[in-house]
Amino acid sequence: MSAPNKSYDPVEVTSLSTGELERMLGEARAAIAQSRNLDELKAARLAHAGDRSPLRLANREIGALPPAARAEAGKRVGGALAAMSDALAIRQSELEAERDQRVLTEETVDVTLPWDRAARGARHPVTTLQERLADVFIGMGYEVAEGPEIEAEWYNFDALNMGPDHPARSEQDTFFVAAEGAPAAESGMVLRTHTSPVQIRALLSRPLPVYVVVPGKAFRTDELDATHSPVFHQLECLAVDEGLTMADLRGAIGAFVESMFGEGLATRFRPHYFPFTEPSAEVDMQCHVCRGASVAPGAPPCRTCKSEGWIELGGCGMVNPRVLVACGIDPDRYSGYAFGLGIERTLMLRHGVADMRDVIEGDLRFTTAFGMEA
Repeated sequence: MSAPNKSYDPVEVTSLSTGELERMLGEARAAIAQSRNLDELKAARLAHAGDRSPLRLANREIGALPPAARAEAGKRVGGALAAMSDALAIRQSELEAERDQRVLTEETVDVTLPWDRAARGARHPVTTLQERLADVFIGMGYEVAEGPEIEAEWYNFDALNMGPDHPARSEQDTFFVAAEGAPAAESGMVLRTHTSPVQIRALLSRPLPVYVVVPGKAFRTDELDATHSPVFHQLECLAVDEGLTMADLRGAIGAFVESMFGEGLATRFRPHYFPFTEPSAEVDMQCHVCRGASVAPGAPPCRTCKSEGWIELGGCGMVNPRVLVACGIDPDRYSGYAFGLGIERTLMLRHGVADMRDVIEGDLRFTTAFGMEA
């Protein structure tokens, strides 16, 4: 192995010569000065100060020089690197100041604008639909009845023929309300699980005949998901008079369906069981979108009824005589019918809402889409 060449002149290495270093520094300064934004400055930094930049590669050549020549070469390269670093710092500061000024100008907020320029919000479609549903029955001669949301068990269960062992009376289905420290299940008070207790209050407080529609909020221990909510809205109608039959119930439901979903829609009853009505039925209406046509072979599918042709609407039936007796009404003289539906479900059916959470989250983008601004 040969000994180092102590007489080696670093000036003879092209990349370490004064002229070449000044040329590389000049190119770096020009690229830095021409950078119009921080992204372009970053590109210039990588090109002229990165590990593979000309000045950095020249700096690596110093290690190959004889010891006596390294100091002078290092001084020249170090000076060029320092000058480039200063130019980068100055241009960085200038571009950041320009960016901040531009942001202040473009994103400024005029806090002196009058308050009424802010969005006014929107009326919730559940509220509007609830009133529209009630108006349908008001137009047929019904009155609106209301009641408390914290209800006694007698009104919520016993008077409606739901015995002490009925599964709906368990804490897994019902919110019980009690004073702090007291056993909730023994309080006798619940968050009403349906609007039916208002029917009992109406029968106890109004003279016969009674024709009432009951819109309101109800509570059950359901998990919030796409089709369920622990807080929801219902609408029920109740009629108690002499000589009422299932035909009258069918007529009232038919009039309601035509008012809400369009004329010519058929309805059907399917036998069911509810403790407060006898006989009881589930009500289906003909799909208001495809009008039953999607069930035909080869017909286009219907997303609303899932090509079944029918949509489940709610429950109904003739008022159970035991309910009439609990309210002091003679079941041999009077009869009645009742019909109930979920308002959120009706909203989802009429407007194609797929997720219950969209209805209750309070997002103005959802409510204003219905065009019902206050």
